[in-house]
Amino acid sequence: MITASIVAFHTNHRDLSRLLDCVMRSSIETLYIIDNSTNDELRDFVKGNPRIQYIHSLNLGYGSGHNVAIKKSIEANADYHAVLNPDIYWDGNVIEELEHFMDATPGAGLAMPKIIYPNGETQFLCKLLPTPMDLIGRRFIPVKSYQDKHDHNYELHWTGYDKIMEVPSLSGCFMFMRVSVLREIGGGFDERYFMYAEDLDLCRRIGEVSKTMFFPKVSVVHEYEKGSYKNKKLLKYHITSVIKYFNKWGWLFDSKRKEKNQYCINSLK
Repeated sequence: MITASIVAFHTNHRDLSRLLDCVMRSSIETLYIIDNSTNDELRDFVKGNPRIQYIHSLNLGYGSGHNVAIKKSIEANADYHAVLNPDIYWDGNVIEELEHFMDATPGAGLAMPKIIYPNGETQFLCKLLPTPMDLIGRRFIPVKSYQDKHDHNYELHWTGYDKIMEVPSLSGCFMFMRVSVLREIGGGFDERYFMYAEDLDLCRRIGEVSKTMFFPKVSVVHEYEKGSYKNKKLLKYHITSVIKYFNKWGWLFDSKRKEKNQYCINSLK
């Protein structure tokens, strides 16, 4: 059984309808829509579909919303659970191919497909575990030559993004996870993060007991607005989450970070 979840926040009907079409064409049996909006206007938009469970929730954050669905997925003894952003869509058998890959790779707890922009360009969302400079420097040092050189290494551009590889940090825009592993690590996202860095944290926790894999044989489109680059409120959430992340895992001293990153680089050379 495969379940999935979307956290909505006044999501426009076009994006939601487009994603629902993808889900309904897939082997996902139950889609949980956790609506963090200030109203339940989306309830009527999705009613009448037996494969969709709509839940209007207090807005306690992105991870907290998905955790409502992850808990239900664990209780239902699902095999896999997919976390989806509302601005994702795809053609073909993406879910089925991910399921086949995970079935054939029992040591994997998480897989992310190749993520592309609407124009077909690759989004570089495979990353090493960050140092403070990785997250702070690339954002606040506006020197293109520095950013390009840094991102080439940090985002693993040199790998070509054309082969299956184990990567320590994968994007939360599309996370295909083994439910037994989620059960093993005590559930889903750490709810201390309201928004941002919760996917990085979850990747680390999954990566401590299983493999976190990039699977580029299928791809999904992500419209990726980088909201915190445009909105001061979202930027504040981003900075707060980054501080919480490093307070939890370590700022300068994080031996597991160094070990995981070196293993990743060595395995890909």
